Amino acid sequence: MKWLDLIASRRPEQVQDKPDDDGANLPPVPEQRIAVVTDSAAALPVPWLNAALARGAFHVVPMPVMIAEEIFGEGVDDLDEALCMALAEGKPVRTSRPSPGQFKRVYELLAEAGCSGIVSVHISAGLSGTTDAARLGAASVPIPVEVVDTRTVGMAQGFAVQAALAAAGHGESLTRTAAAAVEAAAESVVYFYVPSLEQLRRGGRIGAAASWLGTILAVKPILAVRDGMVVPLEKVRSVPRAVARLEELALDEFEQRDPRHRQWAVHHFGNRQLAQELSMRLRLRSGEGPIPQLTALPAVLAAHAGLGALVVVVSGGRLEPTPDHSSST
Repeated sequence: MKWLDLIASRRPEQVQDKPDDDGANLPPVPEQRIAVVTDSAAALPVPWLNAALARGAFHVVPMPVMIAEEIFGEGVDDLDEALCMALAEGKPVRTSRPSPGQFKRVYELLAEAGCSGIVSVHISAGLSGTTDAARLGAASVPIPVEVVDTRTVGMAQGFAVQAALAAAGHGESLTRTAAAAVEAAAESVVYFYVPSLEQLRRGGRIGAAASWLGTILAVKPILAVRDGMVVPLEKVRSVPRAVARLEELALDEFEQRDPRHRQWAVHHFGNRQLAQELSMRLRLRSGEGPIPQLTALPAVLAAHAGLGALVVVVSGGRLEPTPDHSSST
């Protein structure tokens, strides 16, 4: 069974983080459990995340954020305010991968809890060394661990996590659970706008967009994540035009997806109202489609995207082209 069919009935419908989105439609937990592990770059909605964690056989490894010389743990310390201040003041902000030892401890705890295998779903190896750390941590664990490089980030990674949990909850094997995550990640796209490339430059995540650095002061960049890397798409002259272009790109992608399975998300940092307005327009213009999930960027991503970043993720299988029978006899 495809991952799309597994999660279609439990797709969260939300424009903002709702306290009543408690994950009640998560799949059942089989006796022989395949556990799922991810990192905090997955940007999963907090209510859904809390419900999934409460069910067990699931864990999120926090990714550290360093502001000046102080280290904060994503999801452990309340660092959003400190990060906003640091970015606004131009203080040095860095991120790091979790250590192999952190992964090893998590995997061992899941083994002790009776899990028969683990699928570990992570941020693109082109953007972080997290998958390498996960593989090192899995080397001496007593149960098999499949480490998945999603080659993406944000809720594109999050949809892969949800797909893996759905497969595991329906009793799929370790291999098929990992395949569900790979397929979900491959069927997701990430488009985003940043007011400046400076934070991406400082963090070394700018990729092919480096060629824009000399002329970027007069324009607003639209970027994407492709093949695991940040790539430049377009240069736009103002913030309203950048947001409008992001909206058009997302709608075009959404319309190409199978209506039974398509889903999307909007991430923001320091511009929640703008993100809410974008989410509402996407919902209204898409007709009967699902409401985009709206979540703040996790600090580990916001540290590189900067204040004012706006992200749209679209996921789900693409529609098959309609056969052209005009020349048939």
